[in-house]
Amino acid sequence: MALKVNSTAPDFTLPSTSGHDFTLSKDVAQMPCIIYFYPKDFTPACTKEACEFRDAFETFRDMDIAIYGISTDDIPTHLKFKKAQNLPFELLADTEGKVAKLYGATLPLVKFTRRITYLLDKNHVVVAVYENLFGATRHIQVMIDKVKA
Repeated sequence: MALKVNSTAPDFTLPSTSGHDFTLSKDVAQMPCIIYFYPKDFTPACTKEACEFRDAFETFRDMDIAIYGISTDDIPTHLKFKKAQNLPFELLADTEGKVAKLYGATLPLVKFTRRITYLLDKNHVVVAVYENLFGATRHIQVMIDKVKA
């Protein structure tokens, strides 16, 4: 089950394509951010979603909102995906699925990451949640609409 709006997002640390470990409470302290979970690099829907976030990157950057993508892929795979799609944001490697589980982004009984996007405010309180496994591009529009509201 996804985190609820107005709940505090759990803190976590994961390897990042930046070459450093990313810790939510440190790397985006007092900053709003978008964290989106997706199943797998290089799949058609995940590629489309990542490219939609890439294409909307300036909109979020202009509002000082960082974007982070999380899947169970490892850093070498993320680096290839990031380069191939020219992604301007970091991807985080949740290879064991522990963070996805914390955020309610795993399907019960199977190790499969659901497509779910969270908008966190500067205190890392959940402001918006959007979940739709098959509507990859809708995630971006829902977040833009929520930020502008």
